[in-house]
Amino acid sequence: MATEKMGIKIETNPDETKLTSLDVRSWPKWEGPPSTFPWTFTSNETCYLLKGKVKVTPDGYNDFVEVGAGDLVVFPKGMKCTWEISEAVDKHYNCE
Repeated sequence: MATEKMGIKIETNPDETKLTSLDVRSWPKWEGPPSTFPWTFTSNETCYLLKGKVKVTPDGYNDFVEVGAGDLVVFPKGMKCTWEISEAVDKHYNCE
């Protein structure tokens, strides 16, 4: 089941059928060490976290969304936010 918070859509542990239908494993990969940095999404981005943990705080909010291994996440185009990686991230991503 997917949830949405501050414009970020999260589906925890999607089944293999969904991952296969999206062809997630053919998407490019990105890895990031523990760090904090600002980020702006220049397109809609869907990502599937293989490992790691991230707090994403959209600009203008005092709250954050935490995502981690096993989450399928959709970030909207134009979102400005801060990424706080507490556990090194390994993810597949697809930009539209």
